[in-house]
Amino acid sequence: MKDRLLKNERALIDRVKAGDHRAFSALVKKYEQTVYGFSYKVCRNKEKAEEALQDTFINVYKKIGQFDGRSKFSTWLYSIVTNNCLMKHRKHKIDEKMVYLDEPPVGVREHSQAQSIVAWNDTPADQLVNKELRSHLDHAIQRLPLDYRIVFILRDLENQTAEETAKILNLSVPAVKSRLRRARFFLHEELNDYMTH
Repeated sequence: MKDRLLKNERALIDRVKAGDHRAFSALVKKYEQTVYGFSYKVCRNKEKAEEALQDTFINVYKKIGQFDGRSKFSTWLYSIVTNNCLMKHRKHKIDEKMVYLDEPPVGVREHSQAQSIVAWNDTPADQLVNKELRSHLDHAIQRLPLDYRIVFILRDLENQTAEETAKILNLSVPAVKSRLRRARFFLHEELNDYMTH
């Protein structure tokens, strides 16, 4: 079953490489939710996630000839999404440093509603506590340095292996494990502080 799916995906990618626009549309349809979901988790902003989605598939269209099949297509795709998210983050940092007289001060920003990470089904009182905990966890994830946040999202939310994550980020497996350990420790400390107050 898995081999047949891989074979079908390879055939689809070969058709895209040959310039088949229908095949490209099928490829976009197959992966757009994955790309958007990952982009949103990294960017924490609907507009930026939509931009990253668009930029990613423009990059895929332009660079599909460079995909050599030595890694999974999803691994190659995640690396493109990650690069787009990192570029957006750097651009945002530069934009933040520029001062515009007609803009509100830094810190007065539109707060985007975060996507929930875990499904919670409890009583109304539990749901209230869980909503607060989810919100606290989301804020803690946003405070993670971007390098650690991306590793945490790939490993713990997107269920990528350490090897796949290393390929996506062009890191060694030990570096991935180290960043993941630090990210988890940071989040554990943040949630521990919350739970003990």
